[in-house]
Amino acid sequence: MVVIRLARGGRVHMPIYTLVAADSRNQARGKFLEKLGQYRPSSEEMLFDVKKERIEYWVSKGAQLSDTVKTLLKKSNIALA
Repeated sequence: MVVIRLARGGRVHMPIYTLVAADSRNQARGKFLEKLGQYRPSSEEMLFDVKKERIEYWVSKGAQLSDTVKTLLKKSNIALA
């Protein structure tokens, strides 16, 4: 099953998370299918370069959003069709 979740990157005490579409059986930092945006918790505008159309595409194909990704999209007023 495909899941849209966060993959951690960045450095110590300055994380940058990437929204990725990945197979649920792969590790959180492992192989992914596509990058869909970035989340930077330390900046004022938290979500960057979000590919809304691609997220909608993956959801239409049966992908599940993680709870954290759902919350981030809702806080950023990004509504999925």
